[in-house]
Amino acid sequence: MNKKISIIIPVCNEQDNIFVLVESLEKSITPLGYHFNVIFVDDGSSDDTLAIIKLRASIDTKIKYIALSRNFGQQNALKAGLDMADGDAVIMMDGDMQHPPELIPMMIQEWENGNEVVYTIRKDHKEIPLLKRTTSNMFYNLINNLSDIELEQGVADFRLLDKKIVALFKEFKETDLFLRGLIKWIGFKQSGIEYEPAIRFKGQSKYTLKRMLRFALQGITSFSTKPLYIATYLGFTFSLISLLYIPYIGYSYYFGHAISGWTSIIATIAFFGGLQLMILGIIGLYLGKLFVQSKNRPHYIVKESNLL
Repeated sequence: MNKKISIIIPVCNEQDNIFVLVESLEKSITPLGYHFNVIFVDDGSSDDTLAIIKLRASIDTKIKYIALSRNFGQQNALKAGLDMADGDAVIMMDGDMQHPPELIPMMIQEWENGNEVVYTIRKDHKEIPLLKRTTSNMFYNLINNLSDIELEQGVADFRLLDKKIVALFKEFKETDLFLRGLIKWIGFKQSGIEYEPAIRFKGQSKYTLKRMLRFALQGITSFSTKPLYIATYLGFTFSLISLLYIPYIGYSYYFGHAISGWTSIIATIAFFGGLQLMILGIIGLYLGKLFVQSKNRPHYIVKESNLL
């Protein structure tokens, strides 16, 4: 069998997971008879992650690495791996062992059955904190309601792409990459596999609540102008509502009643002031994306690699 599988793993401060992950991949893929390589993308680690990857690469030619000059974020690290992957199929997964390598044979079988994209859907177990599950549900609800794509609840960055899909991604130049959405948007024949994530082997999650909110905004503004329409509708609606003050003002003026009620006036001013700032913020997000895109900077900068 001459087909080759490339596995892209972005890592940042995952020194304790490298050897365990490689051994697990070996056990899952080697019996299948495919050629394969593992491409680690070191996204600005401050620990010994890169040194450990290099050590493993020195004794195993299947291990490749790309070291970025600083932390460019997971999405850009995945883009770096995609740009250098040479497999007939490419698998993207996390480096914390929460994406089970044991699922890879099933993903490859789905690919061999004619699916150009095989994605995974995470089914949260009860040990995951309630806050994490709640924010995850909010994330997908926001994406689905405010963007022009539909993502299944729990879609993960653990996926397989055929080489022709990878070739398309290599041509993408847009900033603020949101790969989950792009893969759904790009089409082709796709299938999903449900899985239950394992407990993180070592280290801590890099996805804080702040990062998740930023990720959600990035996804929404990358795939839809609906927030701009919502801002327009809000402005139009409240402008009409404000016209209701005119009869009241005329009545008070005609009958000589003083217009009192400073509390309500201040509350109204504060409300509309906040609404205006929110609308300006939405417009600012889109203008900011245009500004960053116009600079045409690269998604990442490679410091060193054994693929070059």
